[in-house]
Amino acid sequence: MSGRPEPGSRFLYDSFDVAAARIEANERVANERWVGLEYRLGQIEGTLERLEKRIWLGVYGVAAFLLTQGAEALLRAAMR
Repeated sequence: MSGRPEPGSRFLYDSFDVAAARIEANERVANERWVGLEYRLGQIEGTLERLEKRIWLGVYGVAAFLLTQGAEALLRAAMR
């Protein structure tokens, strides 16, 4: 053979390893799935943090309401 490249696509002449290509494709798919999973987990964690803040706000609201009712009852009892 001469040093000249043959005309046409290199894919016609290069060997192609099917197993390596399949493994590489599976690795890319697994990597994309992992990235998607991490993204969704981040969204879930953010949602859970907001939910936790709302729950604590509700707990503090109920506690404040009960303390107010108790203070009002004590004031009424002291005025009688």
